Amino acid sequence: MEIRCVLIVFLALMLTACAGARGPLSDSERPPAITAGNSPEFRLGSGDVISVNVWKNPDLSVTVPVRPDGFVSVPLVGDIMAGGKTPAEISAQTEQLLTQYIRTPKVSVIIQEIPSAEFQNRVRVVGGVADPRSIQHRDGMTVIDLVLEAGGVNEFASPNSAKLYRTIDGVARVFDVYLLDILSSGLLDTNYPLVPGDVITVPERRF
Repeated sequence: MEIRCVLIVFLALMLTACAGARGPLSDSERPPAITAGNSPEFRLGSGDVISVNVWKNPDLSVTVPVRPDGFVSVPLVGDIMAGGKTPAEISAQTEQLLTQYIRTPKVSVIIQEIPSAEFQNRVRVVGGVADPRSIQHRDGMTVIDLVLEAGGVNEFASPNSAKLYRTIDGVARVFDVYLLDILSSGLLDTNYPLVPGDVITVPERRF
């Protein structure tokens, strides 16, 4: 009877080990590496203030806030959508509209105030953690840094089913995060560096 019990325990351990085994992730299963070239560009939000400067036309140059509807008002061309756009995109759009009135206009857009950055530059962790958090992103922050900021996973968590949600080139993407492997086995291949706007979800087990 004792030998039988030992065999049952051994078999259970083997099955658990096999269930948790996984190979290396392919490139398509991982977020793109973070470089200066693919870090998220800052995009304007409601309440941000920009200066639109038209070269050699100071009467057309204005400093305006982004309205709650996302638009800014520019002389001659009227309302331009600025919310969710970069300064370079606004500059190019304004130049295009001004060609009806000015030959080869040159427009520069400079950010003066960015209150929306406080919201955009945050990272969030929700679900099966001790204290779901939304915190300011810091350079070098990783998945495990954010989870530890939230007090770690709770007793009901299913840590190897965690997900990283990230918007890349305007498209929402989802990546698997194996938190249990990170925390208990030291397998750090899914301990991804975070970028502003990232959301980590940790589901809880259903009993």
